[in-house]
Parts: sequence; structure tokens; C-alpha cells
Amino acid sequence: MKKIMTTGLALALTSMLAACGSNNAATNNTGTDNAATGNTASGEPAELVISTWGFSEDFFKEAVYAPFEKEHNVKIVVEIGNNAERLNKIRQGSSDVDVVYLSDYYAQQAINEGLFEMIDSKNIPNIQNIYDIAKAPLGAEYGPAYTIGRLGIAYNPALTSGEVTAWSDLWTKFDKNLAMPAITATAGPMIVDAASLAAGNADFNEDTAFTKLKELDSNVVKYYGQTSEYVNMFGQEEIAGGPIMEMYFKDLQAAVPDAKFVAPSEGAYAVMNTVNVVKGSDNKELAEEFINWQLSDEVQAASAKAKVDSPVNMNVMLTPEEAVGVTYGADVIGQLRKLDMSFVNQHITEWTDRFNREIGG
Repeated sequence: MKKIMTTGLALALTSMLAACGSNNAATNNTGTDNAATGNTASGEPAELVISTWGFSEDFFKEAVYAPFEKEHNVKIVVEIGNNAERLNKIRQGSSDVDVVYLSDYYAQQAINEGLFEMIDSKNIPNIQNIYDIAKAPLGAEYGPAYTIGRLGIAYNPALTSGEVTAWSDLWTKFDKNLAMPAITATAGPMIVDAASLAAGNADFNEDTAFTKLKELDSNVVKYYGQTSEYVNMFGQEEIAGGPIMEMYFKDLQAAVPDAKFVAPSEGAYAVMNTVNVVKGSDNKELAEEFINWQLSDEVQAASAKAKVDSPVNMNVMLTPEEAVGVTYGADVIGQLRKLDMSFVNQHITEWTDRFNREIGG
């Protein structure tokens, strides 16, 4: 039986580079050789089109885009939308995107369809400073993960029957007050895998996973497609909790101060967002330099401290307060479970059909 993922992912985390002046200059290289990208310090700026989500727009404009524009004499144009919308525009050729941010699930679809350029890692030296799991999540020829979140369980202790510590507790600690990700959500395939785990399987088993999900259905108030649905229901105490990404826990705790977030004992799931160069881009080297900038110490630290994105750069150091709600550190990253996105994409259509047929949406 093919495994859907590696269990208790054991990462060979690369050592952090020494903080001597000459090494810092080499390893935090932002790729400022304008001649290599065909730009000059004067004259009309080149245009770099970036496809991304709409969250934290002010942060990205100020901390990510503006410094890069100034350094490279570039005008960045941003296209906003969700994963599916933006991937479809690239499929249709209806935009001139150079750089695209996508979750690993959607990025794997793009790779399968030949929509990405193969990267030249020599133009992205900061890849050497990130965790191994992030360097080539979908193959060495394609872009890195620039952030890794984790899917765990959040809950209101006043509304559950005991402490929640494991994925299997979804079946025993909640009483008709549970929210679960929709099968079509980013976390949908992760919940199928978690159900297989809760059924006692070391290797993924589709039949027992769906049998287990059927057992849980009567306790589910909502299969949510938008995180805002979960947050609103949690604040109104319509639900006691359920699986959610750690980055949203601050919103839950603002409404319910005693709320808890746990990484289940079987392992929380890695949720990786990738950044890639779109096939046919006229600005491939410039796009690679932008990816290098996204991985830099400066951007990664600023993103983490603003609680916009969890860092993958191992040089980023956070205080305990700064690390709250952020997926941070070698110990945390090393315990994540990683889905095989190629396997997921081969089966997601049948899983979706089966879920809608046997359980509902």
C-alpha cells in the first residue's frame, strides 16, 4: 500500500552558516547584479508581474515589494486571487505573470501541466539558508516553499470533554460541536489522512479513512471552506473547535482567551506555500532574484515578526513572544507530517466524489 506521506517527518536540517562578515555577504545575497537581469540603475523600470493572495497587502508592498523595486529599478504589478482562480488564469494564458505564489497542492498541478519554468538555484543562493523540507518540496527543478504553516487542532476547553492531544480525540472529545475542513479546502486531504491514522493505520488506507469520517459526521456542525467561517463560529461558541492552521489561532484567542492550539501527538501537518517562475516569463532571472529576496533574512524575519508568514530561513531568531502563533524552529518543523502532493493530486477527484456521495459537504 502506497504511503500518502512520511510519518513523523525526520528532517536532515542543514546547519546554520557561521555569522562571519564574509559568509553573511555571500549567503544573504539578494542578487543585485542588474546587468544579469537586463536592468540598469537608470531608465525605465522593468515590469515584474506577481500573482499572489490578497492578505497583508500593505505589509508586502512596504516590506517586500518596495525595497526590491528600488534595488532593481523594477515596477511590481500584483494580481490578486485565490489559488484556483490564479492557476486557471495561468492555464488560460490570460495574464503575463512572472512569479506565482501557490500552495503546494496547486503548485503540483501546475508542475504536472508544465506551467512552471525550471529554476536555476545559482540565482537563488538563499535556498541554502532554509530548512531542507522547504528547499525543493515538489522537486529540485522547481521553486521553494517560502513559508511553512502547520495544521493542528484548536479548541475551547470549556466546551470539550477533556484535554485534546491527538487527531483521534476529534472522535471522542467533541459532542455535536465540531468544525472540519471541506474536502475541497487545502486541509481536506490532510483530514482524510488523519482519519486513516485515527483508524489505526500506519500506512494510508482510503476505505478505513472514509469509514472513520462517516463515524464523525454526526458531530460536525460545519465543513468549512473559508477560515472566517470557523473563526466566527468559534467566537459565538457554536463550535468547540476542530482542525485549523496555526496562523489563525490569534483570531480565535482574541475571541476566546482560554482557547488552546495543539500539535496532535501523531504530528501536525505541514502546510507549504511555494513561489515559482511561470513558464514563458520574459524576466526569468529577475524572477529568480525576487524569490531569493523572499527567502532573505530580512524579509523572512519581518514576515515572522508581523505574523504574516512563518519563517523557513534558519537564520531568523524570534523571542518567545514573537514566536506565538508562528510555526517556528527546527524542533517544530522536524515533527511535521508532509503529504505526498503528487499522490494527493492523483486521487483528489475520487476522494471528493466519494466524500460528497457518502458523507456530504
